[in-house]
Amino acid sequence: MHGFAADVDLSYRSDCRVVEHEGRVVAVARNQDEALASIGSAAWVLMEKPEMIALENVISVARPTGTKVAAALDAAEEVRGAAFALDVGVDALVLRPPLGPEDDLWEAAVIARAQRAERVVVEEPAPDGRPVDLEVATVTRVEPGVVADRVAVDLVRLLRPGEGALVGSSAKALALVHGETLPSPLVAPRPFRVNAGPVHAYALLADAKTKYLSELEPGDHILVVDVHARTARPVAVGRLKIETRPHLLVSFAHEVESDTLPREGQLFLQQAETVRLVSSDCEPLCVTDLKPGHRIFVSFAKHGTHCGRPIDARVVER
Repeated sequence: MHGFAADVDLSYRSDCRVVEHEGRVVAVARNQDEALASIGSAAWVLMEKPEMIALENVISVARPTGTKVAAALDAAEEVRGAAFALDVGVDALVLRPPLGPEDDLWEAAVIARAQRAERVVVEEPAPDGRPVDLEVATVTRVEPGVVADRVAVDLVRLLRPGEGALVGSSAKALALVHGETLPSPLVAPRPFRVNAGPVHAYALLADAKTKYLSELEPGDHILVVDVHARTARPVAVGRLKIETRPHLLVSFAHEVESDTLPREGQLFLQQAETVRLVSSDCEPLCVTDLKPGHRIFVSFAKHGTHCGRPIDARVVER
């Protein structure tokens, strides 16, 4: 972490100031919108006295792009928050000149730099997001009795048998929920629908981000996974149907020990015969028939998310 020269030339744009420093473009942003607008086009984005939530949002967007984020601070109590925002922190701190040998601001910055140097560097996710790797997990628990607001995701394209969406209570542990493509003696198929679970759950989008089911909108593209072909395609959401229904809590565990991937996950699914997961034999498995010991397809990821974007920070979701 370091500071920029104080005597650089400034030019002005309508959105924010642009600083030329050592041949690199530094966008000086006064708020989150100005900072986000400069990501990808500037080598650095310098946020002046940023609010923490704004700083976290800018860091999460900038990480995959190559644009670095700096924070201009003038108080010692602001240093740690900026240095460790989202558990990764800004790329630089810009400080006023020291007022003396025991300046609290500079002392806090030196301590933060030393603490950052002790941290283990985690490999950054690829710019285009994480790949969708299906793995097998074992069902460890099935519990009834939860009433929740269920979201049925109706898509603009027809689904094929073996296709579904990745959904879960944690963005790092998603289960493959089969589309309603199969006939039932009780109700006609809805081959455009994924009964995805309650409003709090995550769904994996086509751009490798996640989104709460409650925040999905028509036009959003979710990732539809074909378990037979091991391929995936983006499909737009056409409608969302939210109704209060009884649910089952399904917990599952990873079958392989791993130091980087989560060991367990869970999701709630409507207690209905038409709602299915996908077994390790690539067969639809009704949640009403689900028992501990059943093996299902899931997707585990080592990266947590911030506002749906993969971030190489420690994120724990239970």
